[in-house]
Amino acid sequence: MDDLREIKGEAPLRALLDWEDLPAACTMGDWLRRMGKDGRGLAALGKVSRHGLAEVLKRDARTEYTLDPDATVIEADKEQAQWTYLKEKGYQPLLGFLFEIGLILCDEFRDGNVPAQAGAVEFLERCQQMMPAGKRIAYYRADSASYQAAVINRCLKDRILFTITADQDSAVKGAIKDIEPKEWQPHTGDREIAETVHTLNDTKASFRLVIQRWPKVQAELFDPAPYCYHAIATNREEPVGEVVELHNQRGQAENFIKELKEGFGMASMPCAETYANAVFFRIGVIAYNLFMAMKLLTPHPSAGSTIATVRWRVYQTAARVVRHGHQVMLKLATSIEKVSLFLRVRRRCLQVAYG
Repeated sequence: MDDLREIKGEAPLRALLDWEDLPAACTMGDWLRRMGKDGRGLAALGKVSRHGLAEVLKRDARTEYTLDPDATVIEADKEQAQWTYLKEKGYQPLLGFLFEIGLILCDEFRDGNVPAQAGAVEFLERCQQMMPAGKRIAYYRADSASYQAAVINRCLKDRILFTITADQDSAVKGAIKDIEPKEWQPHTGDREIAETVHTLNDTKASFRLVIQRWPKVQAELFDPAPYCYHAIATNREEPVGEVVELHNQRGQAENFIKELKEGFGMASMPCAETYANAVFFRIGVIAYNLFMAMKLLTPHPSAGSTIATVRWRVYQTAARVVRHGHQVMLKLATSIEKVSLFLRVRRRCLQVAYG
């Protein structure tokens, strides 16, 4: 929030946006606390986020999307911050990403001591409710925090394909042990893959269990097994190798999280109160989604670039705001190619706004 001081010093920018004055950082902190204390401000921002998502999704030709839920830890030495599983105080917000377009469909700001698996099925349901008419979540891809009967049953009920990293509990270990040696097939490098059928106590139907294994570099004293294992619960019907490759693509969510935290300043929280930080975090999510929407809907040549790169190539272009003959002009000190880019982006923004 201290960046407000920098913006306050940009007189031409404030004149262009008709911002006669800006609040101080402490005033903004008070506003965050008022907005978060009774939850109404957070709910109102949720409506803003939902409206923005609907506007972007209706312009996207796809009707089915992949949901990648993932939690991230934000370290914070704040009054109300709780201890996380990383043995540091902070918060652990849960985010739901649409893999195909990188938008955050749903966010839930949580205390650091809230387990990642808490409320997994409820979070999936909220993500489904965020989808506008004619759009649906067709594929749910998650880590072991979502390896729950309620989540799998919800996916089966709504005909959602899923791949979920399975906990290696005694039942899963027993299923792996029962796989015959001849069933293991080479995959990539020193890895082998196989599959079996599995179920949880409360699931409505059985599902495939796709397992990878690879030799241990060094034997463990209390676990003499020669292999490391990774298991994936799924109802997909592709060959096991394709299932593994599809599931591994969820690693892209880490890049999205990095962009949100480092590119949009969400790696640290400004307030002592958790509810105020929840408002600040949701504003950050909206800003992130607006940037992703800009890349999707405008003809910027760096569609795969991060916000840091776009700031350097576009936002940090030297310019002067000039008022002349009842007109406001932006004089750019740059190449004709970049001037042409600015004109195309402006034209496309008008088309999006009024189309």
